[in-house]
Amino acid sequence: MGKIIDGKVVAENIREGLVAEIRELKEKRGIVPKLSVVLVGDDPASQVYVGHKEKGCQAVGIISATIRKPASIKEDELVSVVKNLNADPTVHGILVQLPLPKGLDPIAVLNEIDPAKDVDGLHPMNMGRLLRGEKTPFVPCTPSGIIHLLLSTGERIEGKAAVVVGRSNIVGKPMALLLLQQHCTVTICHSRTANLAEVCRRGDILVASVGKPQIIKGDWVKEGAMVIDVGVNRVEGKLIGDVDFEAAKERASYITPVPGGVGPMTITMLLKNTLKAAKGL
Repeated sequence: MGKIIDGKVVAENIREGLVAEIRELKEKRGIVPKLSVVLVGDDPASQVYVGHKEKGCQAVGIISATIRKPASIKEDELVSVVKNLNADPTVHGILVQLPLPKGLDPIAVLNEIDPAKDVDGLHPMNMGRLLRGEKTPFVPCTPSGIIHLLLSTGERIEGKAAVVVGRSNIVGKPMALLLLQQHCTVTICHSRTANLAEVCRRGDILVASVGKPQIIKGDWVKEGAMVIDVGVNRVEGKLIGDVDFEAAKERASYITPVPGGVGPMTITMLLKNTLKAAKGL
């Protein structure tokens, strides 16, 4: 039976270090990191995520400001909001909560964020640095957190076969790049991949990020694999992942739960990126 990778514990260990660094930054340079989140519309999941980010900021000493705009906002107006935040020297990190309501182009909006304040790591300059293997302070938060979770096990991941199910710009693509940096052999696939189950069974590391409840069955997991479940799906009032957890844990060596696995790490990496932005790294 697989060992549970407790994201809450790993995240808390990192946050303790952040608290000390933020305190030192304030004492030595008079700087208090500030994160501004732009929330458009009233998507329930987005409201929850933003609430978690606000609490995370408060816990480590980061100033958090949420700018709420109606779903009816015009794209040029939203771009103006971003540009104003770019010009505000007290704002170190900017995050535009995704998804945006229909009619708003997320790429057009994200492209306007100052790359030095892009704490989500989604600006093409930061994504391009990641693609080229250059050092960049801002790596997308969820994939960055997953690498921390994998390494927290103490297991050697270099040389392992990694399968990433999902090809989003937020998780799937940057996840594949980060695993390549760790010297894994990476396969990236998705819900339309032919023989998806067979492909998943090749993974010594299996990262599921499709957004479909329990699409990854227990017998899709290679014996002894490390399973990372990014999915958060609400079904009959309960949160469940993209992996059939009960069946998969019988075959996995390590596995993350939903909730309490990847989620806490995503927020923690955002806090870490905001601190980097405040330091001017």
